[in-house]
Amino acid sequence: MKLLKCFSLLLAATLLPMSMSAQVINGDLNHNGDLDVEDITLLINGYLTGEKEYFNGDNDKVHEAVDLGLSVKWATMNIGANAPEDYGDHFAWGETTAKKDYSWSTYKWCQGTDKTLTNYNTSSDYSYSAPDNKTQLELVDDAAYVNWGGTWRMPTDAELTELRTKCTWTWMSLNGVNGMKVAGPSGNSIFLPAAGYCDDTSLYDEGSYGSYWSSSLNESTPNLAWGVYFDSSGANRYCSYRYFGQSVRAVCP
Repeated sequence: MKLLKCFSLLLAATLLPMSMSAQVINGDLNHNGDLDVEDITLLINGYLTGEKEYFNGDNDKVHEAVDLGLSVKWATMNIGANAPEDYGDHFAWGETTAKKDYSWSTYKWCQGTDKTLTNYNTSSDYSYSAPDNKTQLELVDDAAYVNWGGTWRMPTDAELTELRTKCTWTWMSLNGVNGMKVAGPSGNSIFLPAAGYCDDTSLYDEGSYGSYWSSSLNESTPNLAWGVYFDSSGANRYCSYRYFGQSVRAVCP
């Protein structure tokens, strides 16, 4: 086992970029609590196929985290994306899979209207039943955690505000895709594609507008949740209807 551990760690250090290797806990890619042959196989397969991300036995990926000099690290790409400029998936707030129709009638946490919320509600005016007064998404309803696992999660409203106010946002194009370069106090940066938003069965404003969810409810108007939107003129904090399909960018400690 000692020899296996040394070989696995050597492979991790050799094959993974330094910034990514920090996301692999002692080389345990299959997250079974031990270092075994499967960990080595996953590393070798990732290397031979030229993938930038290394799959584990559950088809999760080891994703890169960027230290912008903020309270949390930020992922290099959206949930559902395969590259920083990819749009990835769009999610309704509190849902963990993409879908074709984004509306109150298909929203998971209501009974068909914004006045019949069944979860994450602070007001009897919006209630199907008694308000539960939950204002932050639980991990089981967090699109970042459910899709990526590990310590990944959606950012809070405060963390998105920190990203917006403490970083420099520059409108640019990456491989032909419009979006924002977000440079942090550390000098590192990430790219947020202008992936638009989904309403009913349509995608709107792709290429000119980006909207990203936080995990935070608007406590005074609970049919809304907080996020950040941006276009070529800059970025702003804002609320939108929870049923809208918007992008998710994950954070980790």
